Amino acid sequence: MRIFKTNSGILVQKEEKHYLLETDWDSFLCNDAVYADTLKRINQMTPLTSDTSELTIKPLPPVGKQEIWASGVTYFSSREARMEESKDAGGGDFYDRVYHAERPELFFKSAPYRAVGHGDQVRIRKDSKWNVPEPELTLVITPNARIVGYTIGNDMSSRDIEGENPLYLPQAKSYDGAAAVGPCILLTESPIGSETTIEIQIVRNNEEVFKGETKLGQMKRKPEDLVHYLFREMSFPHGCLLMTGTGIVPPDSFSLQQGDLIHISIEGIGVLSNIVA
Repeated sequence: MRIFKTNSGILVQKEEKHYLLETDWDSFLCNDAVYADTLKRINQMTPLTSDTSELTIKPLPPVGKQEIWASGVTYFSSREARMEESKDAGGGDFYDRVYHAERPELFFKSAPYRAVGHGDQVRIRKDSKWNVPEPELTLVITPNARIVGYTIGNDMSSRDIEGENPLYLPQAKSYDGAAAVGPCILLTESPIGSETTIEIQIVRNNEEVFKGETKLGQMKRKPEDLVHYLFREMSFPHGCLLMTGTGIVPPDSFSLQQGDLIHISIEGIGVLSNIVA
């Protein structure tokens, strides 16, 4: 089932039926049994008969008090891109090491108030000349480190800043409008399948300028392993969201421009669309 955060409450979509829950968002996502409890709850409710398209066309970002974290170099294509962009700074070897290491790269991506949702504007830094979106499966995790759902994430990145020096990664990755999540959360009983497809399309002046896709199975690390390391020495009283890295990297000649439309789709979740400001 899919859940949308809206101004009217939590909209639950199960097959073709919709239900509206007047429940606190953060308490809702802190529940390790949120799928079973939600299913039980809506089975006792009458589906909405009114049009819900307005709520699903422009939902709120599916985040409340949850921090947003991210993973790096989890796909081979990401390793190659990071090594190439930082070779002149002598940092290429770092990315090869982290790709093969037991410990993953994890970094803080965004406070919830800096994140944007479906239909909102993402930003490129004014002091950067090489910017790309990074489409990523994003885990929804409870305070007890349990993965209860999935959403779509766009990890906006300034490649020239990170490439200049790996220590500049926080500036390349974390700024206002650098994280987009949505449009909803897919609640599941079991982990999302390795054959799940992640796709991205970038449109400029009504023309497609980039398109790519990958399979979740191409990710080197297991989502559960990323969560294990993230929760090793940190607590998340409201749970958190964790972007799992990208397997789609545009060519080095490509950079986002203001006005570009970014469409990221993941099977079973939907499409996250944003315009570049």
